[in-house]
Amino acid sequence: MKLCFNEATTLENSNLIKDLEYCNKHGYDYIEIRTMDKLPEYLENHSIDDLATFFKTNHIKPLALNALVFFNNRSEEEYKGIIEEFKGMLETAQKIGAQYIVAVPLVTEQKILKNEIKDSCVKVLNELSKMAEPFGIKIAVEFVGHPQCTVNTFEQAYDIVQTVDRDNVGLVFDCFHFHAMGSNLEEFRKADINKIFIVHIDDTEDFPIGFLTDEDRVWPGLGAIDLDGIFSILKEKGYDDAVSVELFRPEYYKLDAEQAIKTAKDTTIKAVSKHYSYEGKESFSL
Repeated sequence: MKLCFNEATTLENSNLIKDLEYCNKHGYDYIEIRTMDKLPEYLENHSIDDLATFFKTNHIKPLALNALVFFNNRSEEEYKGIIEEFKGMLETAQKIGAQYIVAVPLVTEQKILKNEIKDSCVKVLNELSKMAEPFGIKIAVEFVGHPQCTVNTFEQAYDIVQTVDRDNVGLVFDCFHFHAMGSNLEEFRKADINKIFIVHIDDTEDFPIGFLTDEDRVWPGLGAIDLDGIFSILKEKGYDDAVSVELFRPEYYKLDAEQAIKTAKDTTIKAVSKHYSYEGKESFSL
């Protein structure tokens, strides 16, 4: 298993250049690049070619562009914008060597029937899949464990990607989102592990289902999520791809960025090493 850093963890106390420097220094294998803020800020003074060169000459590599947001149940005009945004992300991902584009379902206060949500997700993901195929890029759908997200449980998200049934469409399994809306561990045990593209590791304070928000996240192993249950299933089913640490904790944004990046690595290793052995700075192994 490889160690990855999601840039949300230093959203307010770092930028892409610093994240890359510190993650490379502390032995991360991958990074998930935030396309909503940190990448545009980087491109104010640098080019995509500069970024590609960095990855070619350093240990750390780009895992994913994060994210194409709110892709389903949009108006026709909004949908055209989603398609244009995705085209640009595909070109960027190909240039820098990223494997995945993370796609996040719509978050809204509007009530939408579940069959309408599924139909829209399946239709859009099929089109995105066909667009991504020539680029060799995969789409990782991230359900969000909040009542206002249109796809907010593992079971719902897994049903959607199974219905799409395309090799380049799978899931982000985020431990926080899995826990936050009470997704079922036994349903996860039944799932095809090949449909789990990325694992986000995090933890959270022990609030009731439906009340948790991203700011409740804490370092892996310091909260209420059954990480042992999740990672025992991942190991049992043979998952050996990236584990990416992703937090949105306001207190952690007050830390020095390098300290936060190192702490994220140390706590992740401690939590994951109960199930995967850690061999030096470069990777976990079964």
